[in-house]
Amino acid sequence: MNAGAWARERERGSALALRVMAFIAVSCGRRVARWVLHPITLYFVLFARSSARASTRYLARALGRPPRWRDRYRHVFTFAATVLDRVYFARGSRDFDLRVEGVPLMDELVAQGRGALLIGAHLGSFEALHAVGASRPGLRVAMAMFPDNARLIQQALRALAPDFHLDIIEIGRAHSTLAIRDWLDAGGLVGVLGDRVLGHEGPRSNAVELPFLGRPARFSDAPLRLAMLLRRRVVFMVALYRGGARYDVRFEPLADFTQPLADVQQRDNRLREALVAYVQRLDALCREAPTNWFNFFDYWNEDAPP
Repeated sequence: MNAGAWARERERGSALALRVMAFIAVSCGRRVARWVLHPITLYFVLFARSSARASTRYLARALGRPPRWRDRYRHVFTFAATVLDRVYFARGSRDFDLRVEGVPLMDELVAQGRGALLIGAHLGSFEALHAVGASRPGLRVAMAMFPDNARLIQQALRALAPDFHLDIIEIGRAHSTLAIRDWLDAGGLVGVLGDRVLGHEGPRSNAVELPFLGRPARFSDAPLRLAMLLRRRVVFMVALYRGGARYDVRFEPLADFTQPLADVQQRDNRLREALVAYVQRLDALCREAPTNWFNFFDYWNEDAPP
């Protein structure tokens, strides 16, 4: 399966999971719905073989030991719990314990009025990040997504909560860079998840192999190239699920491309330094909160034919 195909398949799966969770959440309430997650988790741990294999490989690297059965169970349950919580975030629930680090940094970005690129991963919960942004005056965040994925997410969220609004900028189109530039020029922030190589980011982007959890993995520098092109700061974002109703939300500076570099080699070095820093953050967070990593596929491409 090529990169674009598995990306579309997983977003469809995510949207389907969200609709199922929405029905359970609205019908039962959060306390009961979380109990319903256990048989769902058990089913996937026992019968979703490819996902279970990917989870086992990943957890062995993140934990530094062979994962136990309960480790694999917690990994799937954490994913299910964050999907369930999407429903409540979209419906405006305030029953969450959001512990935020990096508020001065975000206030500084808003005050400067030049916008910034927020780069995250399929780690923890973007909806928790969005909830933090929505609660702060002047903090306007749009997600940069491919068109098919954007439509699926929008449809799922509208079905959950007609009043919920998520600004999305479609990428992969002729006008995408201009749309992102205009949003940033208006003082907004643009979020992107940078941990998957989709294979169609553009001719100038590069897929770079870097050490990740002890083994080389491919990462795209496309988001960072865009930030350099538009001369913006880059902030790393994550919201780790800590159990119950708690999320640890962090905003940390990653790179500053506001000052142009004339030398091509210097630009390439700066890009690589920023990408290495991004991967190192992911590596550290996966070791800190291993069950928050939600890439249930052959991430290191170990099943590909030689």
